[in-house]
Amino acid sequence: MSLILDGTAGVTFPNSTIQASAGNVLQVVNAAYSTQTSSSSSTYADTGITASITPKFSTSKILVLVSINGQEKSSDTYAQFKLLRGASLISLIEYEAGYNSLVTVNAIGSTSIEYLDSPATTSATTYKVQFASGANTAQVRICVSSSTSTITLMEIAA
Repeated sequence: MSLILDGTAGVTFPNSTIQASAGNVLQVVNAAYSTQTSSSSSTYADTGITASITPKFSTSKILVLVSINGQEKSSDTYAQFKLLRGASLISLIEYEAGYNSLVTVNAIGSTSIEYLDSPATTSATTYKVQFASGANTAQVRICVSSSTSTITLMEIAA
């Protein structure tokens, strides 16, 4: 019986299967988006912030880290965000991001989303962020002045 120990790849068994040590980061995918995108609707629309990962193991967790920069709103509204795996909602941020009814334009900097997902697959998996104007009365924008928003996917061995 052969047993190969490799700190980067986990443990290889005689049948050539590899089992990664729990907690190890197996791969990292990062994508950046810097095109100003806007919405005046309460219907969620894609932001352009998206990335795909193909997990090595169906038992792996995917840590999703999103930083949405350059947010701005006009008039009396606020931004809402949701994180999706494929078409499935996995995280929703419906708080009044940047809401201030006394100011007509309000740059609010950034919003972040952190989510530990269990997709239970070894197929390519896409994560994306959508947004909407909460009050459905005025415009919200991201990546204002070409600021960069990012999404990072980390496969973690379970």
